Amino acid sequence: MDNSSNGRSRMKRKDFIKLSGISTVALTLGSAGLLSADPTKVLANPNRTKPMRGNPFTGFGPLVKDPGGLIDLPKGFQYRVISEEGKKMTNGAPIPADFDGMAAFQGPGHTTILVRNHELSGSESAVQGKNPYNRHAPGGTAALVLGPDRKKFAEYVTSSGSMQNCAGGATPWGTWLTCEETRTDGHGYVFEVMPNEPENKLSKTPIRDMGFFSHEATAIDPATGIVYLTEDDFRGSIDPNDPANDERSSFLYRYIPNDRTPRPGALQRGGELQALAIEEKTNPDADFMNPGQKFGVVWKDVNKEDPHDDALEKGCVRFNRLEGASFAGGVFWFDDTAGGEKRLGQIYRYTPATETLELFYEGTEANKMESPDNIVITPWGDLLFAEDGGNGNRVMGITPDGEVYEFANNHLNGSEFCGPTFSPDGQTFFLNIQSPGLTFAIWGPFPGRRPGRQRQMGHAAPPKHFAPRISAEMSQIARESGISDLEAAAFLRHGVPLK
Repeated sequence: MDNSSNGRSRMKRKDFIKLSGISTVALTLGSAGLLSADPTKVLANPNRTKPMRGNPFTGFGPLVKDPGGLIDLPKGFQYRVISEEGKKMTNGAPIPADFDGMAAFQGPGHTTILVRNHELSGSESAVQGKNPYNRHAPGGTAALVLGPDRKKFAEYVTSSGSMQNCAGGATPWGTWLTCEETRTDGHGYVFEVMPNEPENKLSKTPIRDMGFFSHEATAIDPATGIVYLTEDDFRGSIDPNDPANDERSSFLYRYIPNDRTPRPGALQRGGELQALAIEEKTNPDADFMNPGQKFGVVWKDVNKEDPHDDALEKGCVRFNRLEGASFAGGVFWFDDTAGGEKRLGQIYRYTPATETLELFYEGTEANKMESPDNIVITPWGDLLFAEDGGNGNRVMGITPDGEVYEFANNHLNGSEFCGPTFSPDGQTFFLNIQSPGLTFAIWGPFPGRRPGRQRQMGHAAPPKHFAPRISAEMSQIARESGISDLEAAAFLRHGVPLK
């Protein structure tokens, strides 16, 4: 998720300072703008409407301009900045920079504990831990403890000495898997972090059987204990017209633990690492998939010390740059931030029960997607994705009915949103801005938990208006040939004429 490669500059520190003065104020946004800047009044009247009753839910309506100049949200939503880069942790150490992946856990006494990655590398200001994996590496994770009023009363380091901690994922047993998005100098692993036992031995012990590669995100199937892992390999070019013709490849992996007991440390007991493949295809390129196409998949064992090259040699499915991951309703969701013909991104779903892979959504010039990054299936069943593109200041949503809506937009000169996650009760949405590092608590008229709708999302048809279009003549030829429009579009994309 590192933006250094795309030439986008960070916001200047002086601009950040100008904005930081409103960080402790919760803003209630209405059609007339700022209605209240009193956190006590805001919390006393949370809007808990349930917009799904009656008509199908199609989003929260247009965004309202934030008078504070940070993030625009739909009418009725409120936010509070709960952590800022450069301010002080509980022990007086500075809050590290480069906020990234994040998850929320139930803490003691009606508290919520957030665990957050810091994607630091090189000579950047380090996470100042006491028990690092590598004392020369600047990355790690921090935790924030919030009361039921969404106010922070503690912030501390939970792991340190790792590098380029990009995304990761929560476990069903209440720990955080932090991923290193690198593969050099002894770094390129996954670590398990315990929110309530910061910097313990487990937090500095790499899970080596999960592979040595440029890790991005993880998600666990709670029914089987299998861990799914995305890779964002930085080698090669994503431009098909690059004269070097050095095509970038990333793979989707799964880790089958020997010990599937849902407890901290079980993943350390070894397991099998496998990469996704399509049985009837060799070296398939996911760029050539069409929305709605389903493929039967198999999994191939790969060398844990160099799974990337092994997956490439064994003909596994090649993606461009895999990013976010989320498991809900029996389905694993993940995205390719640079996938598709327009390189605007793709969202996939894999269904373990049927061993099928499907391209659900592909960015085109008209569909309001640019470089999807972290994703999350909401408590009510929509899919939210944070963007990391040229205009990627947004959090976007997709409903099971194929409606696309904008949920948030920030004003910080192109700085990306990351780490979207919900509180255990589903009433608070937590979100980071990477640089300058800010963590937000957002609340308002969320629909509440809808497990059935999460399952519906897992089986919903891809949005028809984003499917590839072919002419009426080609559609007629497809019917006469006994194939679908989707299959016809796939043939045309590959240059195979239809007669």
